[in-house]
Amino acid sequence: MSLEKTVRKHVLKNAYDYGKAQPGGIVGKVIAEFPDAKKDMKATMSVIAKACAEVNNMAKPEIEKEMQAFTYLEKAPEEEKKILLPDAVEGKTVTRFPPEPNGYSHIGHAKAAFLNLEGAKNAGGKCLLRWDDTNPEKEQQEFVDAIRTGLEWLGIKFDGESYVSDDVPKLYAYCGQMLKNGDAYACTCSQEEMAKNREEKKECGCRKRSHSENEKVWKGMLDGAVKRGEATVRLKADMACLNTVMRDPVLFRIIEATHYRQGDKYRVWPNYDFEVAIEDSITGVTHAMRSKEYELRNELYFTILDKLKLRKPQLIEFSRLSIKNAPVSKRLLKPLIDEGKVMGWDDPRLPTLMGLKRRGILPEAIREFVLGFGLSKVESNPPYDKLLAINKKMLEDKAPHMFFVARPVKVEVVNANDGAVELRKHPSVEMGTRKIAVAKEFYVSEADADKLREKTCFRLKDLYNVQVTGKKEDGTIVGEFCGAAGKHELVVQWVSAMETEHLHAKILVPKDLLNDDETFNEGSLEVMHGYAEITAQELAQGDRVQFERIGFCILDDKATNTYILSC
Repeated sequence: MSLEKTVRKHVLKNAYDYGKAQPGGIVGKVIAEFPDAKKDMKATMSVIAKACAEVNNMAKPEIEKEMQAFTYLEKAPEEEKKILLPDAVEGKTVTRFPPEPNGYSHIGHAKAAFLNLEGAKNAGGKCLLRWDDTNPEKEQQEFVDAIRTGLEWLGIKFDGESYVSDDVPKLYAYCGQMLKNGDAYACTCSQEEMAKNREEKKECGCRKRSHSENEKVWKGMLDGAVKRGEATVRLKADMACLNTVMRDPVLFRIIEATHYRQGDKYRVWPNYDFEVAIEDSITGVTHAMRSKEYELRNELYFTILDKLKLRKPQLIEFSRLSIKNAPVSKRLLKPLIDEGKVMGWDDPRLPTLMGLKRRGILPEAIREFVLGFGLSKVESNPPYDKLLAINKKMLEDKAPHMFFVARPVKVEVVNANDGAVELRKHPSVEMGTRKIAVAKEFYVSEADADKLREKTCFRLKDLYNVQVTGKKEDGTIVGEFCGAAGKHELVVQWVSAMETEHLHAKILVPKDLLNDDETFNEGSLEVMHGYAEITAQELAQGDRVQFERIGFCILDDKATNTYILSC
């Protein structure tokens, strides 16, 4: 459906429901259904404004007739695409999710975890959690705990768990075997020499070392006689290979740092390529899934297994996932945290699992979102809107509806009676009712107040109609009650001005964290101050609510009545 037709559909529905179509109540629905509309908001708002002007001049029977051309009911859900692994044997398939505990997990990790989990489940197999923890300088228990918490929040359960650092003695033995067989050698070249030789496709003299000489250097690396930077163990591969990965890569290096789990037990650590190939083989993994950035390293993966005569799993690549203008790279995010530009790793603008949770994104929405990309190798950098649209759909029947007015302006209905109104907590799902006391004074949002001119007849939503008669010096809009039904020009959100019937609240509105040039967007977090209806005080921290005409929000801090816009 084109942008114009999408806009027309929602304008008709808005006008039918509220008497007059209002652009502010339409734009969010249009963007959720047509995400590209956000690329040129000026043009989009122009299309919406034009459609509103046309439809608002139509009689209700005309609107109803044209609405018949559109389908307003939700489409039947498509059958979920299954993650089917090639050559998977029913009941014998094993996958693994191998996070490195060097940071906080993000939506890209969620994609990898769900792909591995679903791939194994659909073949009646197992999915293992394996901590890839062989770099003591970067890894911390804090990150292990944070990643584990994130996985539990996503509802992911594994069939086994292990730490690569526990297998260091085994990896030493495999290294010794390669040295003995002449498939690896101890290299004492500096990093600069190594890089220069690799660039020039030139073998260094270390390749000619005898087995006994290699054993001596290797022993010195293990017992401390050889210092950091003085030696490495390299694969004896092909220095002339067009694939630079195969130009005698390093397999082991000295890192003298305390490991979060092993303490100071080891000072020599394997690199990723060595340990991942061996661990996949010896732990029974049949399908090793990883992002396609490792594609050039596949040759090295299989070469190591060939040299050691170990079983070879099947490698499967998929595209990385990031969110447009909300990157997962620590290179971009850590400086923002260190400089205090964001609130931490759980900032609702971040695509970390902690940030997504705080923003009110449901785990089920993340699962549907990431699995939608499947095992495709096509790079994806979708906007947040796609995830938010899925989240919104899932929240529709779960969150109670309440009123909130931003930048409140007082309205006085001079001839109104005191009383109370009983409103449904949800327009279509049975959640009970809420009761609000009302008198002559109300608060409406500044945006609505700006549309109220003398003689304008508007409706206080779900209450009654008011006709504007004037304005006081303090800005209070004065009006008269003009019936519980009948024609009106617009529908306005409100909260009772009685002190016992509203509370101060604010909504944090996350926007794109970065600009297109990867610089920090200074306007990435809007703060919307206003009043919420008193029933909002019944919500607990973490509860979700739909503030009508604003969107779904999650209660972030009950002490300060702070909410975060979820979509």
